[in-house]
Amino acid sequence: MRIGILTHNYPRFTGDFSGTFMQQLAQELVRQGEEVHIIAPFDTAYTSETLASSNPRLHLYRYAWPDTLHTLGYMRTMQADVRMKLRTYFFSPLLFWCGIQTAIRVARQQQLDILHAHWVLPNGFIAAVAARRLGLPLVVSIPGSDALVAAQNPVFRRMARFAFDRAQLITANSRSLRRVATGQLGAHPAKFELVIYAVDPDRFHPRPELGAAMRRRLNIPEQAVVFLGVGRMVYKKGFDIFLRALARVPELAAVRGLTLPPVHTIMVGEGDLWAEWQRLGAELGLSHIHWLGNVPTDEMEAVYNAADALIMPNVTRPATGLGVTVLDAMACGKAIIGSDTAGNPLVVEHGVNGLIVPEGDVAALAGALLQLATHPEQVRAMGQASRHLIETKHGWPQVAAHYRQRFQQLISGFPG
Repeated sequence: MRIGILTHNYPRFTGDFSGTFMQQLAQELVRQGEEVHIIAPFDTAYTSETLASSNPRLHLYRYAWPDTLHTLGYMRTMQADVRMKLRTYFFSPLLFWCGIQTAIRVARQQQLDILHAHWVLPNGFIAAVAARRLGLPLVVSIPGSDALVAAQNPVFRRMARFAFDRAQLITANSRSLRRVATGQLGAHPAKFELVIYAVDPDRFHPRPELGAAMRRRLNIPEQAVVFLGVGRMVYKKGFDIFLRALARVPELAAVRGLTLPPVHTIMVGEGDLWAEWQRLGAELGLSHIHWLGNVPTDEMEAVYNAADALIMPNVTRPATGLGVTVLDAMACGKAIIGSDTAGNPLVVEHGVNGLIVPEGDVAALAGALLQLATHPEQVRAMGQASRHLIETKHGWPQVAAHYRQRFQQLISGFPG
């Protein structure tokens, strides 16, 4: 098959973490014998090394002049992931127009068999116009904040509805995203499948020696319990809930008569709320937090291995999908504590490879943190279960194979 993938997030240079999951899906499809073409907006950060790839091949389109005005996509479009930045409204018409022309041109030149758009806006609409023009089957996947964007004004809602109406298959990586798409944007429930964005099981591994070296680098005692938060510092990640829960753990341990080992926390990522949440941590008296900011992807394996458990306390502000960092941590053999939203329950089996707590419940999260901090044998068992789930169920080989099967069904049954 010749597959066209539309995205506005894709790694632009070695170590870039923008859209790594898109690259991993494309590369796995290639490994399984498919020809893949990536259609994405131009960005000045792309390097010649990245552009040289022949399969998947990159097709970048410019929508602004000079090149420095290319400021959309690549995790820069939203303000704290709850509203669009003003410049987005100015440049969006140009991006849509240029994206549509490029998608049509590439589909014709490369004789694509199917289009797979990630994020209903802008890529779902772009792909829907191209698919309608050329008579191609279309798959639209919803990773997260695009559902919120689409619901923000009537024009965007119509564009999203057009994309959903045109699509033969719609995938989402959380039930909350499916509810938004069907309830607010008019997507037909029968078209939906819950399909996660997976992880390459060969990319990250349990590597205790890497974790020990990272702990030494951060001056974390060997006997300390280390919790890890990874993601952009925006509302939907719920890291403020995490910080408040951390502050309650010592008191909760005292009430229950438990001996609490030293607790350290590593926070990776930046975003609009980074400084605000650092201030919150200080106000709560949390002295053992290591704010690392953005970490290159080739250093993240060491960070994951330095932790005992990953904490993903998402909240529905807005509805969002499963964070790829959950799967990365699972690949490194880590226990997971996640809220009961954002797709976490799709991969975290309560009591097996982690714990699920109610969204926004500080007390419940504090209890879960205390449980793992005081039961190292349970943490180890959960970590082993996480790795097993990645190897057998949630890795890109399995997810890409599922997509290939569905693509073939759509192509063979499509009237053209």
